[in-house]
Amino acid sequence: MSDTRTALVTGANKGIGYEIAAGLGALGYAVGVGARDDARREAAVTRLRDAGVDAFGVPLDVTDDRSVAAAAELVAERSGHLDALVNNAAITGDAQQQPTTADLDVIRTVVETNVLGVIRVTNAMLPLLQRSASPRIVNMSSGVGSLTRQSGPGGETTTGPVSVAYSPSKTFLNAVTLQYVKELAGTDVLVNCACPGFVATDLNGFRGHRTPQQGAATAVRLATLPDGGPTGGFFEDDGVVPW
Repeated sequence: MSDTRTALVTGANKGIGYEIAAGLGALGYAVGVGARDDARREAAVTRLRDAGVDAFGVPLDVTDDRSVAAAAELVAERSGHLDALVNNAAITGDAQQQPTTADLDVIRTVVETNVLGVIRVTNAMLPLLQRSASPRIVNMSSGVGSLTRQSGPGGETTTGPVSVAYSPSKTFLNAVTLQYVKELAGTDVLVNCACPGFVATDLNGFRGHRTPQQGAATAVRLATLPDGGPTGGFFEDDGVVPW
């Protein structure tokens, strides 16, 4: 088994995921670049390697059981363990996300990737994480998944886009994260959610005001927490995000 610290980042071929991989690589981690698209994945690996990162490609479709199982085997063969898992892969679904006109198939597709995909990957990678002395799991959430931020102090709804697929999927992910925290209590596995802020990526048509590198910072910090660090939290650059 390799002594090198190893991380896996899903959806790492571009945007925030790529910058998380770059950030962990700069700290000396061997980084698995998880992505579905072969060409984009290998282009990202090449770019990371050119920057001095020990990067390796991991073919990974988080919605496919066989793909996830094969990814776990690949990481096991290469490193024998996993120190950090960052569940970053996500989709927004159809831009028309009004609940009264929702396409239920769109909602199912979003949940399959953003929630069930996280469960699928985490469960497959957990045996490898448990071989690490300091295992860390980071689930990339969003401020739009915060029920507190989505409602006013008196329960009134706040202004902003209506999103019956993406936003609730992140709330669902937050709840799932806490269930992992409960099950893994008393172990060395620290599990947290990260909010990247409003980052300019193709996920939102590059409308964000933060860079992908800025959006990656909290995830990198949570993936490299010292022993005894927080678990079961929801964090952003400025501190704790309310549930």
